[in-house]
Amino acid sequence: MLDASEPAPDFTLPRDGGGTVTLSDLRGGKVVLFFYPRDDTSGCTKESIAFSEALQEFADAGASVFGISKDSVQSHDKFVAKHGLQTGMLSDEEGTTCEDYGVWKEKKMYGKTFMGIERSTFLIDAEGNIARAWHKVKVPGHVEEVLEATRAL
Repeated sequence: MLDASEPAPDFTLPRDGGGTVTLSDLRGGKVVLFFYPRDDTSGCTKESIAFSEALQEFADAGASVFGISKDSVQSHDKFVAKHGLQTGMLSDEEGTTCEDYGVWKEKKMYGKTFMGIERSTFLIDAEGNIARAWHKVKVPGHVEEVLEATRAL
């Protein structure tokens, strides 16, 4: 599990709308990465909408914001269009970035055990180090907390 002061693992991932995002290309600015389990599910939709609604405030604080899940780019494109999302949505279909960030975990629901993404957010500083990490995120109030930490960085 990654925590504050560790270097953020670099990646290049495809994004909604085409193209790719490479984390190291964003050095010099802050980056917020929110990992979420699945497009178009209740909690993930609420979280993605909340980050989208606060996108200008994050930009004013000098931060780029990206959501990451194992969904395909095509799934992200539909998700973005359906909900009018503004944040970049990155596809980690292979799961390498999820594993690098320690968010691919064993989960339990309705008595079944399975592997999935543990909702987590990472605030990365301008030098490419993790400034703050939130694990097992609960959606209500989370975006406000991340924004406050981003402004303080």
